[in-house]
Amino acid sequence: MSTVTLQVVRGDQQSGPVRESYDVPYRDGMSLLDAIFWIREHRDPSLSVRYSCRSANACKECSAIVNGKAGYLCTIRAVPEQEFQIEPLKARSWIKDLVTALD
Repeated sequence: MSTVTLQVVRGDQQSGPVRESYDVPYRDGMSLLDAIFWIREHRDPSLSVRYSCRSANACKECSAIVNGKAGYLCTIRAVPEQEFQIEPLKARSWIKDLVTALD
């Protein structure tokens, strides 16, 4: 079975950032947001991410930095056997994990 690896920044302003690694079973067409949902359902329900839907680019709430570039987790496709660095947006106030304030 193929996997995709997510290196996710966890924490908040008080505790500081910590990078955690998750291996997620890959399935055709999955987005990074789908991979995060899998982590929340099967490994760590405390992983925080903001989203309103699973529709491609409809709400724009799942914004994050992925491999150094801003993007929407719902539109960036996972690639089998590839690693993704995911962190919260830097231009917004950090709340927890991948959640930032809607400034």
